[in-house]
Amino acid sequence: MIIKVGDIQLDYERSGEGEALLLIMGMSGSALSWGDPFLDALRSDFDVIAYDHRGVGDSTRLDGEITILQMAQDALGLLDALGIGQAHVHGISMGGMIAQELALTAPERVRTLTLGCTYCGGEGSALAGPDVLQKLTEAMMSGDRVRAIRAGWETNVSPAFVVDDEAYGRFLAIAERRPVGVPVVMAQMQACMAHDTNERLGRLSMPTLVVHGTVDQMLPVANGHLIASRIEGSRLEILEDVGHLYFWERPERSAELVRELAAVHA
Repeated sequence: MIIKVGDIQLDYERSGEGEALLLIMGMSGSALSWGDPFLDALRSDFDVIAYDHRGVGDSTRLDGEITILQMAQDALGLLDALGIGQAHVHGISMGGMIAQELALTAPERVRTLTLGCTYCGGEGSALAGPDVLQKLTEAMMSGDRVRAIRAGWETNVSPAFVVDDEAYGRFLAIAERRPVGVPVVMAQMQACMAHDTNERLGRLSMPTLVVHGTVDQMLPVANGHLIASRIEGSRLEILEDVGHLYFWERPERSAELVRELAAVHA
């Protein structure tokens, strides 16, 4: 569905029943990238809202640069357009950076905050290693879309999960159904590299969960420990032998964690 948000349009999907849960996807992903197993596990408890960032799907075209703060304002604008005063907010990777800015900008709009496999910038944080970035960049610039998707799969899941052909088939189908252009991915990457909430996270006081896999290649697990240390009272959930897309590898557990956090708020 398409909805007007300020002077742009955002493509979103809404399903389930319960309190509103806003899902904010990461770099190069779409609303479909959450995967049905994770979404299905949430729909019985939440009014689940997933959307596409500018430049993705049928959302407004992205021309030029964008910042994490601008994308956080888009997310808040989506809540406004849908008439939602408060929502549980769950962001992963770049989406987790957006969720941080959203929560800092409008804390009264966030019932609970889940920050998955993400990054806060500043001292002690760590982005993907040069070998991972080189592999992804070479694959994207090759012009071979299947190679780029496969490289994304191999760097986003654990070694144990990468051999799951059925899961990869679903991942490939989603990426082919709603492709994200290289210029959009590069603009999102620049936004991530400029992100820094390190010294501001201490202002957050809503119930917060930080989730990270121990074999995350995209954003090493040290980031999860750092973020949790910056937010007083937050809960840190470390998933052993799980990669960046933890909600693909452990969909039931990931959904259960969101439900548990919502229960704390209730």
